[in-house]
Parts: sequence; structure tokens; C-alpha cells
Amino acid sequence: MNKLRIAGIGLTAAAALTLTACGSSDTGSSASSSAPAPSSSMAAPSSSADSAASNGVTTNADVFGPACSQLPQGSSPGSLDSMGPQPVASAASTNPLLTKLVAAVKATNLVDTLNSQQAITVFAPADPAFAALGDAKFNELAGKPAELAPILQYHVVGKRYDAKGLAAAGSLESLNTAGGPLKIEGTGDNMTVNGAKILCGNIPTKNATVFVIDKVLTPGTNK
Repeated sequence: MNKLRIAGIGLTAAAALTLTACGSSDTGSSASSSAPAPSSSMAAPSSSADSAASNGVTTNADVFGPACSQLPQGSSPGSLDSMGPQPVASAASTNPLLTKLVAAVKATNLVDTLNSQQAITVFAPADPAFAALGDAKFNELAGKPAELAPILQYHVVGKRYDAKGLAAAGSLESLNTAGGPLKIEGTGDNMTVNGAKILCGNIPTKNATVFVIDKVLTPGTNK
């Protein structure tokens, strides 16, 4: 995780958009979060005897949201059955809702970094969210990995949460700690993250629980 950490530190003042990380000790009930580990392990500390639910691990039966029906069915690439056994960046690469996000992750060389984490939560902007930025802006960011990396960091939390855990936490700290907290409001289909609606949540992958959202989260807007 050195790449993520270095990029986040180097761009504290610039505070572009990013993925999120939180270090709370109890996925479902703790609202407090600690800064991610500074070493190569920026995933949340492993919890030993917690149940799957309290670890934020989900199954296909837990998935919810209006856009989930747009996922491929059965064992086709991008389906829940296909994504589940794969680490998050690899799983996202087959998801038809996330082609822009995947391009951004590849542009910043973060595929291996994300795949190597043990337990994280990813708020993944759907393609229309990136489209709202405009092609020119997206291409500009894609050509500037040092600016794009904090954008991605603000969407990753270093602890694995399911929807119930998010609701209980209320506020989370991302990998881009300078970007300010992520505010969780509502529950179920009405849940939002910094105002972004969840289009398809509780998506299970090997090392992450994924929430597809309808906006690109902007650091500094919820301080």
C-alpha cells in the first residue's frame, strides 16, 4: 500500500478525489476510525473470531439496489458468481458498470495494490458518475496519475463493511485522510455516502465489499 500512502501524503494540499479507508475495530457497531497503517499493509487490522457478518463479508443474497439487475447473470464475467472469488480490482474489471473506474485504477497502477488488501470497502462510481465529469476532465486526470490516485483513495475504506455496518458507523475515514470523513446517511435503498446514492451495494469480492454509487466523491466537501 506504499503507493496509495505516498500519493495521499504528497497531495494533501491538492486533495483531489479518492477511494476510502477506515480502521474501526468492529465493522458493524463502531463509529470511530483510525488512520490506516503506514506500512505496506493499509488494509484494516484482521479480526480473529468475528463472524462473517461482523467482518463486513457479504453473499449474493445480501446484494441490493436498483442497478444490480444490470449485472450479467449466472457465471458470466461481471456477474456476482464471477466476481465473488476474485480480488476487488480484478472483479471490477469485468463489471459493466465500472469500466471508467477500472480505467482510472489502471492509469494509476493500483490494480495490484487493491488486489493485495485483506479486507476493504470500496465505493465505486458507476460509469455515468465519471461521465458527469466530462471526457476532457477524465482524460486529463487519467494522464496525471499523481492527481488521480488521491481521487481513488477517497473511495476506499481500509476496513470491510456491509451496509448495516456502514449505517452503524455513520462516519468513516478514507485512505485520503486529508479529504475529510465520509458521511453515511439512510439505510438500504435510501443509503447515501456523502450524498451519493448506492446503485448496487453489498457486492462481495474476495477481499472487499463493493458499493456502486452514482457520483464521484470529492475530498474536502464534507469536513
